[in-house]
Amino acid sequence: MRAGTRSARQRAAAIDEADSIGQTFRVKIGHASRHVHDCFGQVIIRSRTTSASHPKAALNQTSQQTLTLYPAYEDQQTKFARAFAILRDAIEQRAFPGASLAVTHKRHLIASHGFGRFTYDETAPQVTRETVFDIASVTKAVATATMAMILFERALLKLDTPVHAILPEFASLSPAHQRARREAVTVRMLLAHSSGLPAYEKLFAFAQNRSELLRAAMTTPLAAPPASRAEYSDIGFILLGELLERIAGEPLDQFAQREIFDRLGLTRTWFVPPLGMRQQIPPTEEDRTFRKRVIQGEVNDENAWVMGGVSGHAGMFASAPDLAAFAECMLQGGAPLARPTTVALFTKREESPLGTSRALGWDTPSPPSSSGTRFSLPSFGHLGFTGSSLWIDPKRQLSVTLLTNRTWPDRTSQLIREVRPRLHDSIVEVIEGA
Repeated sequence: MRAGTRSARQRAAAIDEADSIGQTFRVKIGHASRHVHDCFGQVIIRSRTTSASHPKAALNQTSQQTLTLYPAYEDQQTKFARAFAILRDAIEQRAFPGASLAVTHKRHLIASHGFGRFTYDETAPQVTRETVFDIASVTKAVATATMAMILFERALLKLDTPVHAILPEFASLSPAHQRARREAVTVRMLLAHSSGLPAYEKLFAFAQNRSELLRAAMTTPLAAPPASRAEYSDIGFILLGELLERIAGEPLDQFAQREIFDRLGLTRTWFVPPLGMRQQIPPTEEDRTFRKRVIQGEVNDENAWVMGGVSGHAGMFASAPDLAAFAECMLQGGAPLARPTTVALFTKREESPLGTSRALGWDTPSPPSSSGTRFSLPSFGHLGFTGSSLWIDPKRQLSVTLLTNRTWPDRTSQLIREVRPRLHDSIVEVIEGA
């Protein structure tokens, strides 16, 4: 495993020292500060430029950007009674043992609540609104695609650059008869899942460490010609994470910590959570085949685990309020991370391949959608294997974050597929009736 980022212990200490009820406190991390009030106050995240501390942060940043999110969830039990009942019923039906929900609307945090317990054991800890979950593939959107947005804005990344121009091994390690196809794969295709790479491979079955797994990903044969079809691909995002690291000249987790999490004041978001936090995170699985232990506070995805817990396709841990703050950043045009034109470029559905629902690092609603039937066409979102989801509706200025550990204890439950659409529809009904 990689060591935790430089600010993980500082953030954990700051959280421990702050009284979470009825008190105003300020956590200052790196180049961002977060003001958090009680449920009748407001959250203000101010960000400053980071060019003084990191030379690659100098381009295309606006100083003194302010992002405001006002907590307004004092009547959530009444307002969202149906949505809350859907989640409680899902726990009773063993769709998942625990969940945390956060809803934002027009710069207000209008719902923020925890449900159930860490496991189905009646003595297990209760899930709270601040409980941190393994968010699995939501990492692709929040960390990897956002890193790509930032590098794009700084003119360090061009979307139509061939992958082999940055990762020469992607072509050079392949058989000669495959090279022409692989040389046609671009960064845009990795982001839009149209590279032709397969959805998933158990690279962890033979790769012993990060370098071996990356080499295996580099040599994974294409399953289709580039740009011929859209097929969601973990392999593509493993490669994308490595590609972005080479452009930035630093690991993905360090870049994301400084340029995304710290700048937004996300105090409960990490790759590789601090050791002291791990028992405070719901377990995702009782692994009887690979690691042969309870997976708690370490990434559930086996490929990401072999990579040290840090990969472009999975590895992030976060609380629902933190992801709600990130969603609000996207709803407000990307400030302080990116410009509105860049957010629009990355979150708009791609025109090809024909029939794709994919944007650049994001998905968009296509029936049947986990976002239900009411999210508007410009909406974008992402799901995670462990039971996480984030959906953002810019037309309604609405975001819904749902975090669960639906994979506990053995990955078999698929009931969340029925829960997600009903939950999102019930939330939109409340918004439209307000």
